[in-house]
Amino acid sequence: MPVRALLIRSALAVLVLLLAALAAIGGVSMGGSGLIAVVLAAIVTACLAAGIVRDEDAPRPRQAAVDTAWRAAVGTVAVLLVLSGCVVLAGGALTALLAGVAVGGVLVRWAVRSARTTSRATGASVLPLPGAAAGADPVRTLTVEALGREWLRTSAALAQARDAAVRQALVERREEALDELERRDPAGFSRWLAEGATVDSDPARYVSGGPTAGYDAA
Repeated sequence: MPVRALLIRSALAVLVLLLAALAAIGGVSMGGSGLIAVVLAAIVTACLAAGIVRDEDAPRPRQAAVDTAWRAAVGTVAVLLVLSGCVVLAGGALTALLAGVAVGGVLVRWAVRSARTTSRATGASVLPLPGAAAGADPVRTLTVEALGREWLRTSAALAQARDAAVRQALVERREEALDELERRDPAGFSRWLAEGATVDSDPARYVSGGPTAGYDAA
């Protein structure tokens, strides 16, 4: 294993242990009533996160909502316990400073990601798939990379479309592309879903297989 990778993993392990210790201290210091409040906050956060995801155009809305809900709940519990532990050990002022730095980092990451999504949307156009005019199944002729680009293009177009007929056409195109990706490489497609498939993530990074893959048995 390269030295750099070993150092990174070691640092992450130490960080996880430190956060776990802070969370344990925070949980003990809260007491029963405090822990109940944390659980209630986690439930509310999970419900809000699930509702937001269900309103988006996720490839599997129900699964995406469940995954987002439990991740939001776990994240909320972890953050609140760690903050409580920091307050016990370092005091409120230092904890507020650290929390502000963390929130600032998250906002910067969100801004960078939004900028990338906007740049994709600027040049996005929904192009006709090859073979559509001939009445054949168009997605069969596309490479995995082209199917991934089609997913990203239609994601940007769907965010801007307002006409119901246009939106329906985009949704159907996206379903065809996803079905084709799943047929070609079910395991890779499942990995994409497990990684938290989103409208701006490229499924082609996880899926392999040529245009004829998945049809040999037909």
